[in-house]
Amino acid sequence: MAKYLVLIYGDAATWAAASPEWERENAEGHRRFNAAAGRAVLGGAELEPVAKATTVRAKSGGRPRATDGPFLESKEVVGGYYLLDAPDIDAAVALAEQIPEASAPSSGVEIRAIVT
Repeated sequence: MAKYLVLIYGDAATWAAASPEWERENAEGHRRFNAAAGRAVLGGAELEPVAKATTVRAKSGGRPRATDGPFLESKEVVGGYYLLDAPDIDAAVALAEQIPEASAPSSGVEIRAIVT
């Protein structure tokens, strides 16, 4: 078995403007995903909005400093993640296809193997 990080991407403005009905339907989709994936889900969480992000990076002199905001400015941001345990990438993809954002028009998921 291998571990895979599934990053859930989407448009921050679309998520911020989502109706309560959409939020309920999306949460139910995640409950269904977790039930179907079972023990393959090792962890996961929704992240705070990107506007609340803090970035730490080296400034002049090489000393790290914290700054408000994301590392990169982009339309799509990471809104959550799952850590999966799957036999191979094909199995990880099959699981990730069940995540609601994988089929949403303004979202997507990225699957990356964990280096061991």
